[in-house]
Amino acid sequence: MLGTDFTTGSPSWIDLGSPDTDAAAVFYGRVFGWDFTPAGPGAGGYGFFRQEGRTVAALGPLTEEGASSAWTVYFQTPDVEATEHAAEANGGTVRVHALDVMDAGRMAALTDPGGAEFAVWQPGTIKGLERTSEDNTLVWTELHTGDPEATLAFYQALFGWRWQAMDTPGMTYRVISTAEGDQQDASFGGVAPLQSGASRARWVPYFAVTDADVIATSTQESGGSVLMPPADVPDVGRIAWLADPFGAPFAVLKPAPMR
Repeated sequence: MLGTDFTTGSPSWIDLGSPDTDAAAVFYGRVFGWDFTPAGPGAGGYGFFRQEGRTVAALGPLTEEGASSAWTVYFQTPDVEATEHAAEANGGTVRVHALDVMDAGRMAALTDPGGAEFAVWQPGTIKGLERTSEDNTLVWTELHTGDPEATLAFYQALFGWRWQAMDTPGMTYRVISTAEGDQQDASFGGVAPLQSGASRARWVPYFAVTDADVIATSTQESGGSVLMPPADVPDVGRIAWLADPFGAPFAVLKPAPMR
């Protein structure tokens, strides 16, 4: 389960790039009840989504040329430059080279060989998200890619990830975990093959919710859209795929009761 005791390769941060940060803050405030706190005058419009005073995500303006609104998942690394070099050596590309984010930490923006964008974070004063796997917080990250095995080999070279294949109707789903600890306890996401009609590989964040149907309705009423209506997945829970008013996809999950 995704926690906040971050280790190498675990998702430690997520942020949303949006063409209208004020409107995006209003939308996610309505859907998830988040508060938005600007990071300050020197942060270029970047700020934090908070729940009861604890950071659960972040939001900023689009900064890359030609970028569209999207969530970015950051994976922890002890050395941004080393991870950047490993990405290039294994077929990935660097969109933003390693840089300091004031004293908060160091980051780089990368793209895997399948075309999915992600980032890496070397913590400074900000270790990562302060709340996960609770209602309206990040609970799972999922990669949709054209060649799961080859793409996983890339991430294994970067982070040492492990994975376990699970046969599900119509596809093989791979549950991924960090290199440390019990494999099941260290799992934080999955990899699925691109479905027909999908335009590109991407990472999608899942947020835990108490009622996926209510969130789907709220998304539509707040100007977003439903990409996949709420549906039950055996032994997983009830999920829905959604998009905010600017087209950034995300998903929600009401976890199935523990057996």
